[in-house]
Amino acid sequence: MNRYAYLTTGLAIKTFSALSKAKVNIYGKENIPNYGGGIFAINHFTRLETILLPYYLYHVHNIPVWSLADSNLFKGSLASFFDNVGVVSTKHPDRDLLIVKSLLTGEAVWVIFPEGRMVKSKKILEKGNFIVPYAGGKHRPHTGIATLALRTEFYRERFRYLLKENKDEALRLIDLFKIDNIESMFSLNTYIVPVNITYYPIRAKENMISNLAMRLMEDPSPRVIEELMAEGTMLLSGVDMDVRFGKPMAIRNYLKHPVILNDIKALHKIDFDDPIPSKEAMRTAAGKIMEKYMANIYSMTTVNHDHLFASILRMIPFKKIDKNDLKLRVYMASCLDFKKMGINTHKSLNKSQINLLTDDRTNKYRDFISVALEKGLVKKKGNIIIKDKLKILSAFGFHRMRIENPIAVMANEIEPLAPLQNALRLISWMPSFWLKRKIVHKLIKKGMDDFDHDYNKFYINGESKEKEVGRPILLHGKTNKIGILLIHGYMAAPLEVKELATYLWKKGFWVYAPRLSGHGTSPDDLAQKSYIDWINSVDEGYAILSNICNNVVVGGFSTGAGLALDLAARVKNVASVFAVSPPLKLHNKGSKLVPAVDIWNKLMDMIQTDSAKRKKKEFIANHPENPHINYFRNPISGIRELERLMSSMEDKLYLIRIPALIIQSSSDPVVDPRGTEKIFKLIGSKDKEYILVNIKRHGILLGEGSERIYRVIYDFISKLRR
Repeated sequence: MNRYAYLTTGLAIKTFSALSKAKVNIYGKENIPNYGGGIFAINHFTRLETILLPYYLYHVHNIPVWSLADSNLFKGSLASFFDNVGVVSTKHPDRDLLIVKSLLTGEAVWVIFPEGRMVKSKKILEKGNFIVPYAGGKHRPHTGIATLALRTEFYRERFRYLLKENKDEALRLIDLFKIDNIESMFSLNTYIVPVNITYYPIRAKENMISNLAMRLMEDPSPRVIEELMAEGTMLLSGVDMDVRFGKPMAIRNYLKHPVILNDIKALHKIDFDDPIPSKEAMRTAAGKIMEKYMANIYSMTTVNHDHLFASILRMIPFKKIDKNDLKLRVYMASCLDFKKMGINTHKSLNKSQINLLTDDRTNKYRDFISVALEKGLVKKKGNIIIKDKLKILSAFGFHRMRIENPIAVMANEIEPLAPLQNALRLISWMPSFWLKRKIVHKLIKKGMDDFDHDYNKFYINGESKEKEVGRPILLHGKTNKIGILLIHGYMAAPLEVKELATYLWKKGFWVYAPRLSGHGTSPDDLAQKSYIDWINSVDEGYAILSNICNNVVVGGFSTGAGLALDLAARVKNVASVFAVSPPLKLHNKGSKLVPAVDIWNKLMDMIQTDSAKRKKKEFIANHPENPHINYFRNPISGIRELERLMSSMEDKLYLIRIPALIIQSSSDPVVDPRGTEKIFKLIGSKDKEYILVNIKRHGILLGEGSERIYRVIYDFISKLRR
């Protein structure tokens, strides 16, 4: 290998990596030994792994990394390129000798793919056994990695013995392997590190890399072009490469069989490829090692949304599926205790998944279903997804699988994760009514548990209110025709809307008043939350009622009113919306200083000195109308998040097409009615109503005159009953 070429090519790859949109996320660096002489056994899905992974591994390991590559790639300019960067053809005549020698001396580490070829379908498991499919059939995974590691340790121990008992044979082997420093070899141990690479998302089309290959390679086969088409798209369209290193496997312990020990201590000449009595014992040991590293590799798969959607779509026993039912099942799957099952998840699954049940704002469902539709694996009629079972289960051509049936590829990849497969099967076969009930119970419990957790964590003696102030409120209606989602305001709690909730409940409606994240506990809690956290709280409340009631009306007070309008703009199935005193424009001139104060605080954080911390202004005093509910300190960051919420909401008001009611007091000391009027004008509904009252306070849902507001809201909601 030309080391200069290796390093300069690394620079070229680094430049390419910067130009590409691929994001490489490396986990388990602590499992990488800090010396050479090991093999990284990596699952094989793309050709470019033979180039990119050694580069990334080199910068972690700081030792040259060599790899094996398909002999078909060693054509034209690419062959010379591979020679210079430490890529060896699988058909190189001295392949094994070179590998064993470099492992003995520790001068390099190796990247080798245990499947022996790319597993394009990701179908690696059949009837509980590991298999490797190919165009003509299937075979067991190769034991080559294990065999090379065993042979290396065999010779290391043989050298150790022969230097004492037969120096002539030891010197002959030293010459055979061209070893310069024999003593340093004994401080090393051969290891195998299992590595898993999971790509997300998997998409395929023509790209810069496939076009470039046409120029570099002499007469590339259609198969190779197809491969680069699939892989290039992943790298250039923003794919995440989650690379996980497992714990290294020590090989020396597998040499303790008596027959193997006899061959290690044999004094006669043994050439590199000579048949030896321990060959069968070595083969058995290699098989055990192979099974272990294969299990370790595929147990580290990083589960993502595509895996869940594809698996559940394939497992559901019906041809026709309501799209909301599919999303319910995937949501249920996303809430599984992956950590308890020992399963790694993509970072997107570590966040709240509630948007799957509302607006799919992360586009996980839309992205998945668009691929399934494009490939003709499903059809859509309204909200109904119609599966083509034959196509979904079909393997297509081996070399076209990733392009023609990516859904099967996605589902196949997580088949080795047995606990997850069992859980997904239960979710896929669960009756819809039972599924909805479980999700409702889960979300209600989550709301209560989140509050208890936050209350205990952020409780401040003398400042936090009684627990009953902040608990979510659920009131069971007489029928499931209409449910009302009622959202409290900023620095408040569900108690703020309890009187209205009780009034509406007595009229026969279901009512749920969620606790907005950061509220009902202490200002320190609110200071750590964003408006997205509030939206997630609202979405959880909507998901509860939408799985109980036929129609959901959403309404709120002040900031809760802004959140109600935001939900109505995002979610198509909301029946109607009412907003009481939405705070688009505030009377308080001090709020205009908030952006500057927020920036000042961030600058002080960057300085990171005690003096800077003391100069931060994190809270301002609040003098609430309802001191038994509201906070007395208002976090600057919270005001900033409120502004962001209202700005985001304002941009979406035109999307509201359902009946809308806006209520505002002309004498509101906090909210400027001109802002409320602007909201009313921007709402896209034809059926909308603006009511202006004259109550000289902000909190018009409590105290004198509130009954009048309740009646107006009830009359508005009652239109749904007609």
